[in-house]
Amino acid sequence: MKDINIKNKRARFEYQIIDTFIAGIKLYGTEIKSIRLGKALITDSFCTFKKNELWIRGMHITEYEFGTYTNHEPKRERKLLLNRLELEKIQKKLKDQGLTIVPLRLFITEKGWAKLEIAIAKGKKLHDKRDSLKEKDTQRDIDRAKRY
Repeated sequence: MKDINIKNKRARFEYQIIDTFIAGIKLYGTEIKSIRLGKALITDSFCTFKKNELWIRGMHITEYEFGTYTNHEPKRERKLLLNRLELEKIQKKLKDQGLTIVPLRLFITEKGWAKLEIAIAKGKKLHDKRDSLKEKDTQRDIDRAKRY
């Protein structure tokens, strides 16, 4: 079976990561089949609380091509599965100004479960983004110099 690891590269550039969690996702059968084919996007998604439950919005899972009338809606809200202590910890941290919950990567475990790595993050300012680009460029130059 192909290893599925869908990353949100934009999240690490746009946000400063404070804390990470691994959450399960409540999915329909056609959704997990599409994820196993690698047909999901998490770049525009974010997480919100509804009645003390964590939900992911904007995650696009392409409709399963062999699905019939039971096929799923591609951009529906999906419930994230965390235990009560983790949910309370996240809610306490979110009370600080400027913090949000962003998905970092979507992957499938050895048991076949779809999991989502989420992070509590703070938005970066423009100069912080420039600094991270500069660090990335210098690291690439150092790596090139080591190779030769």
